[in-house]
Amino acid sequence: MGGWALEIGKMALYMTFPVAMFHWFNQPEYFERWVTETKRQIFPPENKEHREAVENCIKTIREKKDRELLAALEELERKEKQ
Repeated sequence: MGGWALEIGKMALYMTFPVAMFHWFNQPEYFERWVTETKRQIFPPENKEHREAVENCIKTIREKKDRELLAALEELERKEKQ
């Protein structure tokens, strides 16, 4: 088939490739750049306008829910009095 030289070449490739990739991808500069870019993609910098819009939306939903609960309680009290 290939002989002993081919087998030695394949074994050298099998052993060298993972070590080379480990060395390449664990360089501090590359790793730091990759981590910061990934972190910015996952957790983008906070925008005050968006934050206020989300807080206003939450406040509006809570007020609506409170009004609904208050109306339901008043209806229940009115039924109990009758």
